[in-house]
Amino acid sequence: MAKLGLTDEDKPNHLTDVVGETIAQAPDGLRDKRHKVPGPSTNAATNLIIHDIALRSAGRLSRMAMEKAILGRQYGSKFAKDAVENRSLVHTLAAYGVTKVATKSVPGALIVGTGLALKVLFDRSQSKRKSRAAGDRTLRRQARSDSAI
Repeated sequence: MAKLGLTDEDKPNHLTDVVGETIAQAPDGLRDKRHKVPGPSTNAATNLIIHDIALRSAGRLSRMAMEKAILGRQYGSKFAKDAVENRSLVHTLAAYGVTKVATKSVPGALIVGTGLALKVLFDRSQSKRKSRAAGDRTLRRQARSDSAI
């Protein structure tokens, strides 16, 4: 079994392990149904897939709505919609990969956090006009549907 975090012990060492175990041990008054995964199917694996799809869909929808709202305040809702919905596959996979590294372990979170902090410091070291123009240029290219960014 692959170990996460900074320990090699068999006890839970990831935040999701600890929280999941705590929730599983919470009293619910349904002791006879303890091993049943709630859902429409009698198959626990099917119910888990249904829950996974529902959670991922809700997360994606809320993330896209938040991104459109943030961009829409400065650039307008039409531009924000185009910029968020026309992301390239490379951009999407890069964001997914960085998120996986950041959430897998404490060192991964530190590496990603440090990288983001360095990028912010770099942007702030540039003149405001130059930095803003570079960001606007990238968003305009991303908003074009034929873009490869």
